Amino acid sequence: MSDTKEISGSRYLYAPFDAANAKIEANERVQAERWAALTFRLEGIETSLQRLEKRLWLAVFGVVSVILAQGINQLLNLNIGG
Repeated sequence: MSDTKEISGSRYLYAPFDAANAKIEANERVQAERWAALTFRLEGIETSLQRLEKRLWLAVFGVVSVILAQGINQLLNLNIGG
């Protein structure tokens, strides 16, 4: 007689399982998804900042044009009145 027992059932019940490796792989997948989400959010923030910058420059140019128009108007009034 042999001393080996025959094991019945699923082979996955007795196969070695590397829990540490599975945890590392799961953490890597989670980290990749978090990185993708962070990249998406940063691109949205960058787009918003570019739009805000355009609006600020438009406001600056508007203020400068109004000041120049008033200055030119004053110069024309001085020449006509003098």
